[in-house]
Amino acid sequence: MSSTGRRRVVITGMGAITPIGSDWETARAALLGRASGIRRHEDWDSIEGLLTRLGAPAVLDEEAGMRIETLAPSIGRVSALAVLATERALADAGLRDKPEIIRRAGVAIGSTSGSPPALQTLATQVSIAASIESLSPAVFRRAMPHAAAAHVAATFGCQGRMLPTCSACTSGSQGIGFAFEAVRYGAQEVMLAGGAEELHILAATVFDIMYATSTRNENPESTPRPFDTARDGLVVGEGAATAVIESEDHALARGATIIAEIVGWGTNCDGAHIVSPSAEKMRDVMQLALDNAELSAPEIGFVNAHGTATEVGDIAESEATAAVFGGSTPVTAPKSYLGHTLGASGAIESWLTISMLREGWIAPTLNLCDPDPRCAPLDHVLEVRATDAAYAINNNFAFGGVNTSLVLGRYRS
Repeated sequence: MSSTGRRRVVITGMGAITPIGSDWETARAALLGRASGIRRHEDWDSIEGLLTRLGAPAVLDEEAGMRIETLAPSIGRVSALAVLATERALADAGLRDKPEIIRRAGVAIGSTSGSPPALQTLATQVSIAASIESLSPAVFRRAMPHAAAAHVAATFGCQGRMLPTCSACTSGSQGIGFAFEAVRYGAQEVMLAGGAEELHILAATVFDIMYATSTRNENPESTPRPFDTARDGLVVGEGAATAVIESEDHALARGATIIAEIVGWGTNCDGAHIVSPSAEKMRDVMQLALDNAELSAPEIGFVNAHGTATEVGDIAESEATAAVFGGSTPVTAPKSYLGHTLGASGAIESWLTISMLREGWIAPTLNLCDPDPRCAPLDHVLEVRATDAAYAINNNFAFGGVNTSLVLGRYRS
């Protein structure tokens, strides 16, 4: 229990499926080896007017591939990714054989939408075919916006509160943040929290029509380029990550291994333009998170940036980050490896942040060769850097003006 009477909140297990691996060992090797997860998608050539051909598909080991293949036809790929990440998180937390704990757990898992192919089927049948005779009720179960959270709850029998976040690129980080609050203030002892996204042409199209996608189609590994003068946009990706979040007392009572602590968080909204970010509100949300964590900016060992590699986003984010942390706190931008995994990004990037904190190093930002002078000066990590940081902050910002910051820490009893 903290001095303020709020409960300490810890993470006892994590599972992730990402474009650079579906286990930490594979992902670590990619980060240390500066290996990109970006690929060219030849099957997108048939879409007239589409500029980008780039995406970041999840890298699945044999077990994961078989599990997704089994689950996706009935529940949709986005939900299948969420279920698989949760299975691995529960195993990591030592909870797979503890149904009595899982049954009381809550679920806070987000995505930008349900499964896009199911949405496409609904739209095609109703609007183009003008018939619903061939539609199965199962298509709605795949398409509903809270599909990932609902299917995780149903798969594992969770009966606690459900908080299905659907806030674009902050869905995963809001899931973790709202779960943190539920545990911190005693509404739940255990929450399964995170985000998921599946790669689909519809996601690429959304950003393409705003001229926000990278078109380095012949050289996929050279993009995205967060904060770089030569950046030309983002790359959409897919994946999922789930954290098992518990009160410290509950975790210790069951003899769990604690891998990290959630120290504080903040979320706000710009209340202005839908797609033009506000550096002021980005700055404010970082300060909200620091205040919530009862920490000062110098106590943060590194910043995990949102880093989309879009011009307006990078400039605003750099200004906000510099306003809070100055120019001496190390900054890393993992989307340079992962692409933008949208609703999963906050959860996957929290997994990376925690893993680096535990091992004492920071991954460099890939493809950052010439920092844009229009961005505020930051201490960009350009080579693997050792750190003894106790705390890091993970930032995510979304269309609609949604902002989140999570303060994560190495656990100390």
